[in-house]
Amino acid sequence: MRNYMERLRESGELLVTDRHVEAKHELAAVTQKVQETSNRPILFTNVSGSKLPVLTNIYGSRERLADILGIEAADFCRKWTELTAASDGELQIEVDTPADLIDCKLSDLPLLTYSARDGGPYFTSALFLAKDPETGVGNLSFHRSMYISDGELRCRLAPTHHLTIYHEMAESMGQPLEAAMLLGPTPETFLAAAAPVPYDTDELDVAASLAGRPLEMRRCKHIDLMVPASTEIVIEGRFLPNERRPEGPFGEFMGYYVPVGDNAVFEVLGVSMRPDAIFHSINCGSSEEVLTLELSVAATIYQRISAILPGIIDVTCLPFVLHTVVKIRQQYEGHARQVMLAVFGCEPTWAKFCTVVDEDVDIYDLNDVTWAALTRSRPDKDVMIIPDTPSFYRDPHKDHWSRLGIDATAPFERRDEFIRKVVPGVDEVELSRYFD
Repeated sequence: MRNYMERLRESGELLVTDRHVEAKHELAAVTQKVQETSNRPILFTNVSGSKLPVLTNIYGSRERLADILGIEAADFCRKWTELTAASDGELQIEVDTPADLIDCKLSDLPLLTYSARDGGPYFTSALFLAKDPETGVGNLSFHRSMYISDGELRCRLAPTHHLTIYHEMAESMGQPLEAAMLLGPTPETFLAAAAPVPYDTDELDVAASLAGRPLEMRRCKHIDLMVPASTEIVIEGRFLPNERRPEGPFGEFMGYYVPVGDNAVFEVLGVSMRPDAIFHSINCGSSEEVLTLELSVAATIYQRISAILPGIIDVTCLPFVLHTVVKIRQQYEGHARQVMLAVFGCEPTWAKFCTVVDEDVDIYDLNDVTWAALTRSRPDKDVMIIPDTPSFYRDPHKDHWSRLGIDATAPFERRDEFIRKVVPGVDEVELSRYFD
């Protein structure tokens, strides 16, 4: 991570501030303001309560994520499956534990409070690394963790996540589940945590495939796991069996507060960090958090509907993960409606809305998508509503039930009437030749 941060510093993209910043609310407020303007990554060097610098928004743009992978920003869906396919050969190699690792406490780290009603400081960027208790396959996943003390965190484990399944499997055996929290692993490891891979695929192998080289791993000190050796900070511990304690409230990714609930208890057994460690922080709900989810959902949908339908060009989630936008090359009458049904069928959780557009529409520009819907769809015929259908899993009041599809493609038999106008020469105009 630090190598990529230095690249951004050298290119002039990294913002650095030495001004004193409060860990409670101020750091998150500055990050949000930057994300709303330049969207540049930020390094805070002087944060209250800790000697560690804090890096935010490093993964906050599609362009930066594409740069990490060495692809074009518009190529994610087409390249993602290829990039995340596990390579042949050794993908994880053990290296010696660095001699200069420092043992510390949770309270030595920046304890950041983000939203106004948050129940306390939270760790938002940590990847949980754990193994299936039966098969030993490794998994990486994001889960918010509320600081209680140096020995305890309380973590929200979503019902469908692999870590939740592992925790419940261990509980059924009457055992705790060992896990390591990775703060500041390699960028490829961060991206692998969001990769849409089969249940029995080790996401550390995916990280190695994304990096194009074996992942160097070191042994933990307190648990029987190995972690990526270059990780800035590692928190070792275990989820206690049959123990749930109050956690929250917390300002979640949808922009609302999740109320207090009984959630998993993580017993902290040890914390180690590099001598010059950098703490990575994520504002929940920001592009840095949601973008990786959006990319993985879009890539999964692209892969699945391309396998059964022709003419699929690209997929994205815009302006939020609950809205899928599909670009197609129309093949026949009703093509767009089949695409909508395929999207809803293959993505039961996130595809609440789906808009299908023609190949001349920029699906990364919400204005262009909206223009297509306003000029090419007829509400009484081109809008599909599927009632009483669940989507987002954490929805006890059924606020997200039902699906909405919009066919924003031109009528198939009249496509020539919907050719977009073009002013010749616009791309070649240099305004400096005309105006001082």
